Amino acid sequence: MTNTAENNKRIAKNTLLLYFRMLFMMVVSLYTSRVVLNTLGVEDYGIYNVVGGVVAMFGFINGSMSSATQRYITFALGKGNMDNLKKVFSTALQIHILIAVIIILLGETIGLWFMYEKMQIPAERMDAAFWVLQCSILATAIMIISVPYNADIIAHEKMSAFAYISILEGMLKLAVVYLLLAFNSDKLILYAFLILAVQLLIRFRYSSYCNKHFEESKYHHIWDKRLFKEMTGFAGWSMFGNLSAVLYGQGLNMLLNVFFGPIVNAARAVAVQVQNAIQQFVGNFQMALNPQITKTYAKGEMKEMHKLMFRSARFSFYLLFFLSLPVLFETDFILTIWLKTVPENSIIFLRIMICTSLIYTLANPMIIANQATGKVKKYQMVCGTILLMILPISYVCLKIGCPPYSVFIVHFCMESVAQLARMIMLRPLIGIRLRDYFIYVYSKVFVVAILSVVFPFFVHENLDNTITRFFAVCITCVLSVGTVIYTVGLSKNERIFVRTKAVSMINNILHR
Repeated sequence: MTNTAENNKRIAKNTLLLYFRMLFMMVVSLYTSRVVLNTLGVEDYGIYNVVGGVVAMFGFINGSMSSATQRYITFALGKGNMDNLKKVFSTALQIHILIAVIIILLGETIGLWFMYEKMQIPAERMDAAFWVLQCSILATAIMIISVPYNADIIAHEKMSAFAYISILEGMLKLAVVYLLLAFNSDKLILYAFLILAVQLLIRFRYSSYCNKHFEESKYHHIWDKRLFKEMTGFAGWSMFGNLSAVLYGQGLNMLLNVFFGPIVNAARAVAVQVQNAIQQFVGNFQMALNPQITKTYAKGEMKEMHKLMFRSARFSFYLLFFLSLPVLFETDFILTIWLKTVPENSIIFLRIMICTSLIYTLANPMIIANQATGKVKKYQMVCGTILLMILPISYVCLKIGCPPYSVFIVHFCMESVAQLARMIMLRPLIGIRLRDYFIYVYSKVFVVAILSVVFPFFVHENLDNTITRFFAVCITCVLSVGTVIYTVGLSKNERIFVRTKAVSMINNILHR
């Protein structure tokens, strides 16, 4: 079996395992979110999300280093140098411990000041908000220290670990819901402490798995000044991109709180919950494929790398579009059935955020390819600067009286501009042609998106808003998107592969 065939088989297996993980976690997440929202109430739910976001605001420091850790561990594994791999892991762990200490200091100083002086929180809930902040700081520190372990699992492509440990995580989150309903103490404070406990147990499980299965994950006290400087330098330039992600995520959350209060934060939290549930499908596929992009670059297999990038971009878009089209049509119905109380603005927030996510799916392979090269300075300066403009532009929009959803429109527009900049910056780094990207990616996803909408739109507009319309729209979306992807979105070889697999599955079922 060729290396390409082996890699494809591994990607398929890992993707399947991650989908089982995602389905389980999605069911748990959607159920627990509903119970937590109704138990805490809209106001306390908004407070939990916005106060936790104060700590997440500092997460761009860790996010930058996470990218560097993932790249260097995967690259070292692709080169097959065990001594260097051990050195990279231990250096990454040292850096993340330092980052955790910095985050704690920032959270206990700037975080506390911002919460007490700038945020709109009812006076009688300030004590509860204080404990939410403390738990969020500790949970963030725990996650930061565990980043090298997660990166090691992904680099080794042992996705089964994520699937098995997620079962434990789901059971613990269900236990949190039960305890939240069982005790009569302050629900917001109790919820914050229980989520902290879950984070601690899960992070410990990931680290113990790595120590058992990967030789390099056992910490060795190694001080390599050159490697330390190289990795932090990579992270420093990556900080532009991660800072922008924090600003248009948690930064916009803070901005909405300052202008409109915690009720709007609850609406955003609901929209984010649904958006994340849908994006997990794509994230699982990309998680299985990303290490291969880095490893092919490390081996100098540029043509194979380009093919993986095109495939990752197109299939990521197809997966997200396949799942999100029914949600875009039936947002109102879905949120009403899922939640007893739907916060105002949730529907329009969710629709715009899903459209932005569809654009961003095409960016992931370019981001991973850039990180694989290690030459991130110019790329991050240009793309990061574009995305950093989201927050000030959003502030101006809200200041002149624009509605809350305007900030998400700003995000969509700037993400579209950043997408073009990414392609231009990447071209000289890996020898990829813009023409190929437009032919093999953009032209196909654009046609798929346009043609797939026609039939479901006709059904949606000609039926009353009932459960019958919901199922009719869902069925027509599946049939329409599936048909268009197969006939227009796939290459000839990909269609042959799909037919072969389908026939094989049917034959296996018939001969059982």
